[in-house]
Amino acid sequence: MDWLERAATLRQWTRGGVRAPHKPLLLLYALGRFQADPDDALAYSAVEEDLKSLLAEYGPARRTTPAYPFHHLVNDGVWEVRTDRGAGSPGPGARELRDGRPAGRLAPELRAALLREPSLLGRMARLLLDLHFPPSLHQDLCDAVGLEPESAETGALAVPGRRQRDRRMREAVLTAYGHRCAFCGYDGMLGGAPVGLEAAHVRWWAFDGPDDVDNGLCLCALHHKLFDKGVFGIGDGHRILVSQRFAGRSPAARDHVTALANRPLIGPRPGVRPVAEVHRGWHTGQVFRGEPVPGTA
Repeated sequence: MDWLERAATLRQWTRGGVRAPHKPLLLLYALGRFQADPDDALAYSAVEEDLKSLLAEYGPARRTTPAYPFHHLVNDGVWEVRTDRGAGSPGPGARELRDGRPAGRLAPELRAALLREPSLLGRMARLLLDLHFPPSLHQDLCDAVGLEPESAETGALAVPGRRQRDRRMREAVLTAYGHRCAFCGYDGMLGGAPVGLEAAHVRWWAFDGPDDVDNGLCLCALHHKLFDKGVFGIGDGHRILVSQRFAGRSPAARDHVTALANRPLIGPRPGVRPVAEVHRGWHTGQVFRGEPVPGTA
């Protein structure tokens, strides 16, 4: 059975270029959960809120419901729904699904194939991302559904004792910083969901950085990229460091980068732990490039 072909030919409502990424989003979500725990069943009561957030951020602007993919993805042969009464969905409506208390998971044959051939997971995830979303959103989506980007390429599954990313970190960090970039204060929202805001690890996850708020910063996409490239750092007093190696002659480069030198971070909210010294020390020593430029507070 060609699982990649099935993933590529999900039956979706299409007309005149209208987007309908409901099933791909649920399948990506299910792959992420399978990667973390192959035996996990996904209760609709839990999936509903997660999928509603994914649809609000990555779906179409029109009103939509998580009930649609949860019920109808069964018809594509990659998903199953069961209740206490056995196999089968209680119905396509949100009320029916809430009352019936069903749980969904990847189809048994697909789960078996993923366990036999771990790389299949990464190839399915990459295919779904490429077919339905622009490259600029791939990293964000992997984070949102709990897929590790490197594992999305290799298909590595969870193994006992192996660390897994905490997909809740992003929301925890964004909430801690009031959904504002800690460097510039950008706070864009679209349809009630933050847009262009990301949770940055100060000490990188790949180098034992924990998924804790005191190892995170809420940053806009530009400043996140520059922070990870070593243009920015965090100094004493939680003030912004700007590398002397950075060069930019435009007013935009001055306003968005060099003018931030020595400014205090914006946030986190009172009562929330700021970036821990051990994590900002690691970033300064391992990522920040060169010496900081002088700045005025």
